[in-house]
Amino acid sequence: MMRKKAAWAAAAIVAGLTLAACSSGDDSDAEASGDDGSMMEFAEGSTMAALSEAGSITIGTKFDQPLFGLLAPSGDPEGFDVEIGKIIAGKLGIDEGSIEWVETVSANREPFIQDGTVDIVIATYTINDARKELVSFAGPYYNAGQALMTLSTTDDINGPDDLAGKNVCSVEGSTPAQNIADNYPDANLSLFGAYTDCLEPLTNGQVDVVTTDNVILAGYVAESDGEFKVVGEPFTEEPYGIGLALDDTEFRMWINDVLEEIFEDGSWLEAWQATAGTVLPDPAVPTVDRYEN
Repeated sequence: MMRKKAAWAAAAIVAGLTLAACSSGDDSDAEASGDDGSMMEFAEGSTMAALSEAGSITIGTKFDQPLFGLLAPSGDPEGFDVEIGKIIAGKLGIDEGSIEWVETVSANREPFIQDGTVDIVIATYTINDARKELVSFAGPYYNAGQALMTLSTTDDINGPDDLAGKNVCSVEGSTPAQNIADNYPDANLSLFGAYTDCLEPLTNGQVDVVTTDNVILAGYVAESDGEFKVVGEPFTEEPYGIGLALDDTEFRMWINDVLEEIFEDGSWLEAWQATAGTVLPDPAVPTVDRYEN
């Protein structure tokens, strides 16, 4: 798998040998054909060169979140996060069929990046300082906010201040769950592996409310045939980033370049409108955070 360091090194060597055989000019860069047919150059030894030479990339995403990352009948995920992944792959000269999608839930996003299971994670992944100690983030590519979802018949929960004594469902390893635990300790918090695990308990009354980001909940509401509703307004800021290896600053900055390019040329908005935008309004364009480690 590409994220293993040995594989990176091998791929970089192959890229260098290929260029040496094909060109007598400057061999400091590896070339690849972009998604528009143009030739791109990546510095030898970089993650971009290694992935481009291999012709494949492994991307972690959610498989259970309508609008952002949901497994389709075809067996491939679909949604806004998935489209962002396809764009990044295309900029590396990698076609959609050469992307390996790996289901990545909230609790295993950092481990999958750290152990090389995936090359990047695009999975409604909030950027925060604690996670920056473990992985790097490009972006944000979208700004969400934590919200609450109840049964449509519930009328006594209108915001987080109404959660005392209520049974609240969220997901292990998520920022919404941590926020409830830290700031609303009188709520009875139940944690599951995936947000879809919260839906049946909400339906049958085992829990009173499900909490995660507003855009995720909007997807569940859209599919619920009127059974669920989002209540109140978002009460946190959740900037979604693309997770990658902690020390790979060159790759992070390259992805940031790609994001700024697609913000400008309109392909980011096209990806939104084809997925989450079928339910949600067009969002404001985020500002990329090129932070220093």
